[in-house]
Amino acid sequence: MCGINGFYLSRNPLIKEIDLEKSNKKLEHRGPDNQGVFYSRDKFLGLGHTRLSILDRSSLGNQPMKSECSKYVISFNGEIYNFIELKKFLLNNSEQIIFNSNSDTEVILNFFIFCKLNKKSNSYFLKKLKGIFSIAIWDSEDENLIIARDSFGVKPIYYCINNDGFFFSSEIKALKYLGVEIANIDYQSLDYYLKYIWCPGEGTSAENIRKVNPGEVLIIKKGVITKKYFWYKHPYFKKPNLLKDKKECLRKTELRLRNAVHRQLISDVPLGAFLSGGLDSSSIVYFAKEKIPDIQCFTIKNKDSLEEDGFEDDYKYACKVAKHLNVPLKSIEVDKNILIKNIENMVYQLDEPIADPAAINVQLICGLAKKNGIKVLLSGTGGDDLFSGYRRHNALAKEKYWSYMPSFLRSNLMSLTSNLQARNILIRRIKRAFSGSHLSADDRLVNYFRWNDSRQLKNIYSEKFRQYLYKNQNVDPIKLYLNKIPKEHSRLDKLLALEQRFFLADHNLLYTDKMSMQHGIEVRVPFLDHDLVNIAAKVPCKYKLHNGELKWILKKIMEPYLPKEVIYRSKTGFGVPVRKWIKNELKEWVREVLSYEKVKNRGFFNPESVQNLLKMNDQNLIDGGYTILSLACIEIWCKKFIDN
Repeated sequence: MCGINGFYLSRNPLIKEIDLEKSNKKLEHRGPDNQGVFYSRDKFLGLGHTRLSILDRSSLGNQPMKSECSKYVISFNGEIYNFIELKKFLLNNSEQIIFNSNSDTEVILNFFIFCKLNKKSNSYFLKKLKGIFSIAIWDSEDENLIIARDSFGVKPIYYCINNDGFFFSSEIKALKYLGVEIANIDYQSLDYYLKYIWCPGEGTSAENIRKVNPGEVLIIKKGVITKKYFWYKHPYFKKPNLLKDKKECLRKTELRLRNAVHRQLISDVPLGAFLSGGLDSSSIVYFAKEKIPDIQCFTIKNKDSLEEDGFEDDYKYACKVAKHLNVPLKSIEVDKNILIKNIENMVYQLDEPIADPAAINVQLICGLAKKNGIKVLLSGTGGDDLFSGYRRHNALAKEKYWSYMPSFLRSNLMSLTSNLQARNILIRRIKRAFSGSHLSADDRLVNYFRWNDSRQLKNIYSEKFRQYLYKNQNVDPIKLYLNKIPKEHSRLDKLLALEQRFFLADHNLLYTDKMSMQHGIEVRVPFLDHDLVNIAAKVPCKYKLHNGELKWILKKIMEPYLPKEVIYRSKTGFGVPVRKWIKNELKEWVREVLSYEKVKNRGFFNPESVQNLLKMNDQNLIDGGYTILSLACIEIWCKKFIDN
């Protein structure tokens, strides 16, 4: 993995605010092994790169990389797992192409040139790349800058367009040195961060900074986006084409998963794995062990009780799996002090005010891996999103017991449960399950992703904030995406499509990338291999969620390989007891970050309402832990990215 950045000006060459070298410095953690810059002859365009060398660690793999003819330049972040096959194809089909290195970067660049010479589209070019990436390619012949992001958004890329031109980077913090200042807060995105604790779609906290969407291509000419389209469409955008036979489902899914893991073991540096003791990470480690018998594994050990927030300590299960598979396991201890020490750094590294301390767990594990000489980690991220592993999937299945009710009765159901005091996990889950019972079928699917109560939020918004939302009633990007999925798909498959597009790209994958790259660690996600994703979409829902058993097909596949107590353990999250800590250990910190004066001066929220929220949460009258943490993360983000 690496860091990429650059600009394409629409007017003044090399405006004085631009400093690619300083921008690279802000991305140095992503690529500590080498830094480079490229400027076009007229200096209207520049590309930067910080390198984490994984394949061909020699200087021949450094970037930005020029083609032999000097007409094309690439700055690439990611890993292409089928680059050896593509290289063989090019050598067999083109006498003009020359290779000077064993890097995947040179293969990408030469394959792009081959596709252009043979009049193949950018979509054709990108669909042949099996991997994770954000790519910038300068085509001096057509004077086009091509920006593309991988199909699931594993590797991030942000951009800004203003009167000076187009600017992009792997991280928001590096845009400052390209002359990009955060002009205004994006109130719509703030509303999303508070509803979901992450922001779906292309928005960010900054009104003038956007994300390239997963599977999207941007064509820029003279500092202006001339084309913007999707090179990848999820298999759920096609009408259902389900596998009929259960044995075929099991056989094909296991084969694709094994192939995905084996394909992603390619590396010229030491490779390890996350091992939480859950089904997903344990499955990845099992198949990786087939090729690397002594693969190093890493996990978290919690000192504090997690039960109040619905989590279970994974450590004992991770130890069982490590012993069963005979692989080395190293752990790092986490307690309340870790969150206090790391939360401000977490928000800064994430570039976005995502209020999920699970990001800190990723950061700590990657720090431990780095100390042990590891530069690449395999992750089980995506298993829940492909095969139905979240509690909301079970909640959706239980809708059949009440969704037939007329709307007024469903509204009463919502009202009754919303007034319950959330004093324990069971009541919280009941409130969550029925929080959208009054909504239409599609709106209920969207509501399953909402973390904070919309009514509670409106009470704390400032008048200016409320007025903005009233005047700009944008359709939620999750709802817009849902409307494009063919009606023939089941409700569970529609929910899984939303998981894969939004919950993964805008939440899990985003924090995994940012927190792992802080330590210069590349994280790979075998569950998001295209072949596996395509098969998962063809597996009937009855084999994903079977008689209340989540991820039934994956559990059946892994029965011969893993202990049953690991396979059939209850679902738990990868997090920390936020609700408990907000009321106790973090209480003083929260009061300081969200003081009356700070909230009033910031102007986004009503200071009286925020203080009342803190008070009611302390008294157990509401379940406001994540709302409070979200507010605190927004204040920290403003402090780091606006005040400084």
